[in-house]
Amino acid sequence: MPQISVVATLYKSAAYLPEFYARAVKSLAMIGVDYEFVFVDDGSPDNSGTVVRDLQAEDSRVKLLSLSRNFGHHKAIMAGLRAAKGSYVFLLDCDLEEPPELLVEFWSKMQEEGCDVVFGVQNLRRGKGIDRFVGGLFYKVFNHLSDLPIPENIAMCRLMNRRYVDAIGQFGERNFFLGSLFVEAGFRQVSVPFEKTSKGSTTYNFRRRVSLMVDAITSSTAKPLVYVFYLGLAMCSLTIFAGIAVLFRHLFIERLQVGWPSLILSVWFIGGLMLLSIGIVGIYLSRVFQEVKGKPVYIIKDSDNDD
Repeated sequence: MPQISVVATLYKSAAYLPEFYARAVKSLAMIGVDYEFVFVDDGSPDNSGTVVRDLQAEDSRVKLLSLSRNFGHHKAIMAGLRAAKGSYVFLLDCDLEEPPELLVEFWSKMQEEGCDVVFGVQNLRRGKGIDRFVGGLFYKVFNHLSDLPIPENIAMCRLMNRRYVDAIGQFGERNFFLGSLFVEAGFRQVSVPFEKTSKGSTTYNFRRRVSLMVDAITSSTAKPLVYVFYLGLAMCSLTIFAGIAVLFRHLFIERLQVGWPSLILSVWFIGGLMLLSIGIVGIYLSRVFQEVKGKPVYIIKDSDNDD
């Protein structure tokens, strides 16, 4: 069994693969371990798969997993993690924005800390102002809604031991956000700051970033459904108090225009009642949402029971 599996996904990656492979092999040689490469072709429109086949002809430890179409970055990563056989898995993107040399630092940190996971965190978010704003907004909104907040500016690159990778594989949901699953799996995780470079272009445009933010929130937490209940409850309560205040003013202070207060209060009360009803349905729906995801009820880290 290889000691380290290097897992990377492919999407318009042909130009970066030879350098990525060479630098990763050099880093593996510095550690002095056996290895395998698991490249996942996520329906790449270029010749990334062909480049990997050329590498495979020179190195039998290079493996290619070709998906039938483009399923998305996170699903391709999950396929690679489940195909990896190593005692440790080094996950990173192959576009060289995350330097393969991080493996040496991550390996040293893992041996020093005795942890299960070492992951990278960007020192400073790159990109233009709007990209940084959307990225910062995502972490604030997500961590406010989630029961398990994720570190800000977290990167995909990480070194994981086998028991942690197996734990990730226990999550059975079809729609997921890896950043959330990485935290939900638990175990001891240590972060390492690094500088992420830019290749000048990205397949994650503004629309895809917003889509990822929506998918991450809706696949990781049911709190927005519950918040609708509290919003409806608040509207109904405020309408009742406002009604009492309007009635008191009408009876003891000044006569109000006939029909206007009752009309406005009725609209607000009925609107609040509708939101309250939808919220109740939302709470039950959130329970269904959690049940059908197929998440493990618990994950055993260590056990003295060998039976």
